[in-house]
Amino acid sequence: MARVRSLEKGTQNVRPHPTTVDCHYQVVTSEDGPLLHLTTFGSDDRASAMKSSQTLQLDEAMAGELLNVLFSTFPNLKNESTSYSTTSAAESSSFQERV
Repeated sequence: MARVRSLEKGTQNVRPHPTTVDCHYQVVTSEDGPLLHLTTFGSDDRASAMKSSQTLQLDEAMAGELLNVLFSTFPNLKNESTSYSTTSAAESSSFQERV
């Protein structure tokens, strides 16, 4: 649970994760302006009940840096419409039932 203060390209040897999780976002008001708050929830294979696993908060500067990384990593996003979603309504309602 932390506020992101820097975003740099890593050098660790990483691999794709074997499981997927759900993520919720909220906008939090702070003295410094709005923060994007991201919360992930444990995978379906987790032994305990659904609960928050990790949270991150980004201010406007860090969100801008993240946008640059996203557009660099996924160039097709620049050509998409203003709303982009890969989650179907069925997947979304399924998650709501689990929470």
